[in-house]
This record gives sequence, structure tokens and C-alpha cells, in this order.
Amino acid sequence: MISPLLPAAGLVLAVFVASPAAADRLPDLPRLGLEKTDTSVIGVSSGGYMATQLAVAWPERFQGLAVLGAGPWSCAQGSLGRALGQCMTTRLGPPQLDELEQRLADYRELERVGSAENLAGLRAFVWHGREDKTVAPSLGSALAEQLANWLADPETQLSFLQSDNIGHGWPIERETTPLTAEELGDCRQGGATHMLACDKDIASEAMDWLHDTPPGTGTANKANKLAGDLLHFDQSDFAVKGLDAAGYLFVPAACDAGGCGLTVALHGCAMGAEQIGDTFVHHSGLNEWAAAHDRVVLYPQAETSLGNPQGCWDWWGFAESTWQLNPLHDTREGTQISALIAMMDRLQEVRDSN
Repeated sequence: MISPLLPAAGLVLAVFVASPAAADRLPDLPRLGLEKTDTSVIGVSSGGYMATQLAVAWPERFQGLAVLGAGPWSCAQGSLGRALGQCMTTRLGPPQLDELEQRLADYRELERVGSAENLAGLRAFVWHGREDKTVAPSLGSALAEQLANWLADPETQLSFLQSDNIGHGWPIERETTPLTAEELGDCRQGGATHMLACDKDIASEAMDWLHDTPPGTGTANKANKLAGDLLHFDQSDFAVKGLDAAGYLFVPAACDAGGCGLTVALHGCAMGAEQIGDTFVHHSGLNEWAAAHDRVVLYPQAETSLGNPQGCWDWWGFAESTWQLNPLHDTREGTQISALIAMMDRLQEVRDSN
């Protein structure tokens, strides 16, 4: 399994976190009337694998896909052994993209994933640190190759970046975060919260590419101190194996009237609220970018268990029935994929009147 927050300067967040000790339960995920044709997903590590699974299962629901520190779609093929030996390290050899392509074709014939036409229209961003000791950098290259074979025009739809001297995790700008040195991972070695002190705003780079915005516009707009609410919500309406009891939602002030786009942000292993609190939710840089560009950010949360001790997203099949020889975790029938799509459906429904 992959081992693999306070606002940054210039952004005002009104944070409303209800404590289960203070109330029977947290608020439900609200209906916000978000735009159905403007949705992206970004994930790191196991969240990167899950992000690609989401986009392949339901490409008609997404316009953008960003993956940090992860390998090709369905790399594990339902096997923990393959996940460990071919999709993190490559000691069992590199993943065979032709086998994965046949898996995709078989799924498509059974309508367990979306159409090739819809998948071809995605805009994609892939990033990997060249010093990643958790997920081999060659696996990021394999994902980029896989996507290039799927996209209609890879030259204009795909951005593939590798960074020297950066390890496994989510790079952030060290000078703009209030995180202490103890809370930050070493840029090259990773560790700690997997929030890496690298002086690299990967959130803005990815989001600028996915949504075709001029680089730096989000940074410039941070000075406007755009307000937003960070909500802690009850995930029990979407309860499936591997999901935590609560998730987070960032809503910029400009989105109070509805009509905004949505970004689903998926943490990596050992990066969920159960392990590092709200560090990823606050400090990824996504909220600042979203406030500047009027986007809602959904932060679903995975939980730890005996079979998933690091709280990873299900990219190898642990959340499916134990009797299944070929778990459908990477299809429309996958339990976690279905739960995440249901969260999107809720947010995109006609907004609550109160």
C-alpha cells in the first residue's frame, strides 16, 4: 500500500466545524446547484490512482484529471501483490499497458466504464517527483503514455511533468504556508504529512492546466482576500467500506448563489483526517486557487482498517466483496467510485433553499 490546515496568506476562510461531541451529527453534504459540465478531479498517491479510476469509469462527468505520484489506470488489476510489486516498485516488472488496454476494452464491452469518445475529450495533468521512493517515477511515465493513447490530441490536452529533487507527496510553497518544519515533509525524502516543503505550488500548476487559466492569475487574486467557508460534513449518506465518517467541503463566497464548477480532491495514503487532521484540506493550495477562480472543492475522506491500515483509497480491490476473484473497484460498479459519484450528484442537485 502506498505510504504514500490553516489558510495561506491572503485568503480568509470562515471555517465551520461541528464537533460530534457537541451535536448528534455533522451537517449533511449540501445541495449547491453546481455546474454539471465543469468538474475536475485531482489526487495524489492512492488518491491519484482513484482519480484516474473515476475519470475512466465516468469520463462524461469530468472535464479534467490531475494525478500526482501515481501510475497507470487499473495497474493492480485487483491484486495486492501486483499493487506492491508492479505499481509502487517495479520489482515484478513494469505494468503491461497492452494488458490494461484489453482490460479496458473488456470493461467497455460490458458498459462498466465510459466511452472512448468521452475519455478522449479529457484534459489531463500528470506530475511525478524524480526522487519518489514510494511510487517509482517510471510509473508516472507509464500513466502519461496510457493517457496519450486515449486522448484526442495529447499535445494540447496532456501536460506531463517530472521534478528533480522531489520525493513522494504533495509539493507546496514553503514560504507561504504556516506549517512548521515538523509538519512538513522533506522535499526530497517525503515523510511527515506528505505535504512537501519544495517551494512548488503544484495545486496552482495542475489547476491552471486543467481549467486553461493563465498561470499566476490565482496567485494575483489571493491579495483580494476572497472569503470562503470550509465545511465539515457527515459522510454517512454515502457510507461504503473504506470511507471515513466525515469529509470536508470548501465553498468560495462567490459560489453561494450556485453555478460554480466542482473539483474533487483525493488525499493519499496516510494523508486523511484520521492521520493528519485537516492539514491536507487546509494547506494543499487548492482552496486559494478555488477562491480566486470560483470553484467548490470536495475533500472526501478515507479511513484506516485492518485491511487498509494507512487509509488508502481503493485502487487494488480491498473494498469489494471478499469472494470476488476479480473485484470491480475500477469500474462504475466499484463501491467507492459509486459513493464519490453520489457525492458529486448531491452537490450538483438544485441547491438547498436555506
